[in-house]
Amino acid sequence: MRTSNPIFSRLGGANRDAGPAGAYPREPLGTAVGGGLTGSYGTNPYAPAAKTDTDTDTGAWAGRSAVTMDDVIVRTATTLGTVALAAVLSWLLLPVDEANLGRSYGIAVGAALVAFVLSLIQSFKRTPTPALILGYAAFEGVFLGVFSSTVSTYISPGVIVQAVLGTFAVSAGVLIAYRMRWIRVNQRFAGFVAAAATGFLLLLLADLLFSAFGAGDGLGFNSGGLGIVFGVVGILLGAAFLALDLKQVEDAVAYGAPREEAWLAAFGLTLTLVWLYLEVLRVLTIFNSDN
Repeated sequence: MRTSNPIFSRLGGANRDAGPAGAYPREPLGTAVGGGLTGSYGTNPYAPAAKTDTDTDTGAWAGRSAVTMDDVIVRTATTLGTVALAAVLSWLLLPVDEANLGRSYGIAVGAALVAFVLSLIQSFKRTPTPALILGYAAFEGVFLGVFSSTVSTYISPGVIVQAVLGTFAVSAGVLIAYRMRWIRVNQRFAGFVAAAATGFLLLLLADLLFSAFGAGDGLGFNSGGLGIVFGVVGILLGAAFLALDLKQVEDAVAYGAPREEAWLAAFGLTLTLVWLYLEVLRVLTIFNSDN
């Protein structure tokens, strides 16, 4: 199984030719059935190839430690902290009042483009680059800070605190449901989420195209009851992505993935949480505006 998150789809793809230190093979979560594995991979993608008589422990595998959950938590906190710090600073230093509106918008759009490019570069790299990941987080934070300030100033005052709390609530709910095994994350679940996400993004693209070519409110996904429904679907998809990401992290730890892949985990989780925040913000903004 592979998650729909483009970053987590690479977890396990990097460094497969060079196994990390640790015991192999490892079974994820004790899910061996009939001698086979039923985790995300089916077989251990990090297991080293069989050694020959000439191989030694000082070769390509030497010095490579396995990722732990603490590694993922620390790097995720660092990445999300960078997003939050950049967002707060951009909110304070790039005001969206009438005198500075154009400049702030220009910087926000530029930051969003840079963040997108950095995310693409990292997505196609075989190994994680912390500088790219933290750079993405910083520029994403600048965009989110100006965007959030604009929404709070001109559309729905006070909605940002609600959106942040809503994002935490959804994330905590997914984490609890995942740990209690109320969510069954398997191949069928991943396929359904991938199909739903594809349809969601196509509808979003169609809405943007209709808006760009003079259809007013596009397909109506940004206001009214339809907008709220569309936003709720986006939140549910974000929650599903988060469950897939948690499964991928858990399996990577169980299989003994290389420690540096904790940065990929942090990157993928950050992408998912940003998605969740924007969709929660969409729903709350529409709801507050209608009332």
